[in-house]
Amino acid sequence: MTSLQSLSAAVVPAFNAAPTLNMVLKGLKSFFPPMQIIVVDDGSTDATCEIANSAGVVVLRHERNAGKGRALASGFAYARKNLSVETVLTLDADMQHAPSDIPLFFEEYERATPDLIIGYRKRIGVGMPLHRILSNTLTSALVSARTGLAIRDSQCGFRLIRTSVLEEVGMDSPGYEAETEFVIRAAQKGFVVSFVAIQTLYGAEKSAMTNWTTTRRFINVLFHDYS
Repeated sequence: MTSLQSLSAAVVPAFNAAPTLNMVLKGLKSFFPPMQIIVVDDGSTDATCEIANSAGVVVLRHERNAGKGRALASGFAYARKNLSVETVLTLDADMQHAPSDIPLFFEEYERATPDLIIGYRKRIGVGMPLHRILSNTLTSALVSARTGLAIRDSQCGFRLIRTSVLEEVGMDSPGYEAETEFVIRAAQKGFVVSFVAIQTLYGAEKSAMTNWTTTRRFINVLFHDYS
């Protein structure tokens, strides 16, 4: 474990993630001590909470499903209040983010010391479903236009964030659109955003996104005035 990793925590929002969560946590334990791994069980009805507790990590639980944005906010609040860390890493619980890619984020942080690092995935020839290719390309282009930055993958939840950014940038959105809101707000405040290439993983898992609701909320976030 590097000194940078010892000064970081990992936040994993999880909703009905029992089939994959144990693999995610096993991978995370190669890079973080258990008490710096925070699983936010967002109202799961399967064994997500039990698996997280059995792994010996920090477990926060929402009694009802509140959305990914709320889950991330709970994890961020815990890390800021209870852990003396410089950065927080976020990744999903469905194994679409490979824990083996974590060192890439710390290498980029050490190289360029940005405020926010976002993973970006190849879209063509890697098994990404067509609707996700179209969605990711369009939303990334729209967020790039909104922020004036070249946002390579606006939907990717695999990120490394300085805790100083978390102190200044909040999220009002409850769902998946919260990650887009966070990027927009961080860019507006002048924080430096960087990117690292990560593996593109898609298996038999189904996204918890509800397409129309997510699209409508994304549009609201894109055109909302955060000034």
